[in-house]
Amino acid sequence: MKKLAILLFLSLSFSSLNAQIQETLDLEKAIQLGLENNLQIKIAVEGVNLREGEKKIGFGDLFMPQVDATYLRSFSKEDVEQKFVNDPEPRQIDNAKSQNENFSIVGIYGFRPEAVVTMKRLGELSEISELEAKIAVENTVAGISTAYYRLILELQRYKVLKETLTLSKARLDIAQAQYELGGAGKRDYLTAQVDYNADSSLLLTQEQIIQNSRVNLNELMAISPDEDYMVEDTIVISSVLSFEDLEDNAFLENKQLLINQRLKNVAFLQKRELQASRLPILNFNGNYVNNTSNSDAGFLIQNQRQGFNYGGNITVNLFSGLTLNRRIQNAKVQERIQDYALDEYEIQLRSDIQRAYNTYQNNVRLLSIEQANYQVARENSEIALERFRLGIASYLEFRDAQVNLLTAENRLITSIYSIKEQEIELMRLSGKIFFQNSQEELTLNP
Repeated sequence: MKKLAILLFLSLSFSSLNAQIQETLDLEKAIQLGLENNLQIKIAVEGVNLREGEKKIGFGDLFMPQVDATYLRSFSKEDVEQKFVNDPEPRQIDNAKSQNENFSIVGIYGFRPEAVVTMKRLGELSEISELEAKIAVENTVAGISTAYYRLILELQRYKVLKETLTLSKARLDIAQAQYELGGAGKRDYLTAQVDYNADSSLLLTQEQIIQNSRVNLNELMAISPDEDYMVEDTIVISSVLSFEDLEDNAFLENKQLLINQRLKNVAFLQKRELQASRLPILNFNGNYVNNTSNSDAGFLIQNQRQGFNYGGNITVNLFSGLTLNRRIQNAKVQERIQDYALDEYEIQLRSDIQRAYNTYQNNVRLLSIEQANYQVARENSEIALERFRLGIASYLEFRDAQVNLLTAENRLITSIYSIKEQEIELMRLSGKIFFQNSQEELTLNP
């Protein structure tokens, strides 16, 4: 639990969100905000506290004695008629008073052999809740990282569309000038106007996408949806990711795998707990009694008792309608189910890592291709613009070069983002989301 607390709250404190908005919000600060504010993490931490409390309650119920103190005082007033063997005449007592005062302390301690197994099972459940809290932390970190880089991607796409709009405006000005000077027909000018309007529409649509991307990131950081801030324009990508290292580390650190392993242990302990309930139960009891009785009627006018009583017993269940046998059989079935669930998740984990790594490798190979393609598309666009200014190239040739450049830029920045997205997923699956070393920087600026 202490390690978990350090993991959750090892972050710098901020004086206010307004102060943060005045500067660039980097990924580290975004993650710190998420770890401090994200409600899923807070819910998970409270779940850990609940499990810890249940473990302490279980210890008290199973291993601590129960002691009760009782004080009783009663009064009565009755008309009494008594006959005795040695006195044939009845004896009449009106308003005979009696009172009774009793004070007792009773202590009971019972030891059940299955209690030891029960405590082990509660300990496993407590560990499971801690692992679930760590999963919430890892998912939050992965989600914030992906959303942060998504915002960078959309901002870079906005820059690309803005550059495209600038080229469209240059083409429109040239077409307008040529039309006014009689060097080109009105159709070319109108086509340039249509393309410029289409690019303007794309830019407005991209603004909405950026707003929604920012809202998504703010939601994960648990801050107001309309909070605005600057973000960096750089994506940090690990230089080398080894599949073998990722897979080996996943089978040591993947939290969901660890939960499945502990669930298997819980099923085994539940079976052992039921089997141990067949053993004898040892009970001890002791009590202190102080009792005083006073009565106006009868042979005893006053009776007072004071002292200790103690003893013990051993209880063995001989027959319970075969219920215990059936419960043990069900526990064995549950144990087999957890075995299958663990094997299934191991297969799923290997497959998830393999799929993510395949995508990661493919995007890494595509990156060099997209970088080269972008350089060619930019050079071609510059040549087409110059040819269009000189009246050598048609508007279709220029527009084609412009669209090719836009496509190349989008593919390049998407390729960089996809590499980072898969890297985050691989780090999450392998349990290394907090330990990303050997990193290099790749800028999204084409």
